[in-house]
Amino acid sequence: MARIFTFRGKSIEELQALSMNDFAKLVKSRQRRALLRITPEYKYLIKQAEQVKKDNSKKVIKTRLREAVILPSWVDMKFGVHNGKEYKEVYIIPDMIGHRLGEFSYSTKRVMHSAPGIRATRGSKFLAVK
Repeated sequence: MARIFTFRGKSIEELQALSMNDFAKLVKSRQRRALLRITPEYKYLIKQAEQVKKDNSKKVIKTRLREAVILPSWVDMKFGVHNGKEYKEVYIIPDMIGHRLGEFSYSTKRVMHSAPGIRATRGSKFLAVK
């Protein structure tokens, strides 16, 4: 049986029908504060997303606005989120609603260390050093 998505008891269609202020009441306080104090950059990103949705294109929207809260109208869209070096493509699914874009584009890589060097371990204590 397929899982039916709900966010705070509302389906995706109900969420997409809500205004920004009504949606802000459903999210946590940090996201609510960001949604109610929209910056000009965030307004531009929302306008870009509306334009892409209206054109029905599968265009990737590039942005450096990692702190943007993911809105219900962005579901099934692709964003290129800047991680400091390049734009990582993020496909928005319903479970991401209310999170930040930057949470899905990591800015640091996993640290990979090589083998220990001479005198780095107890077993290498008896090696002759020239």
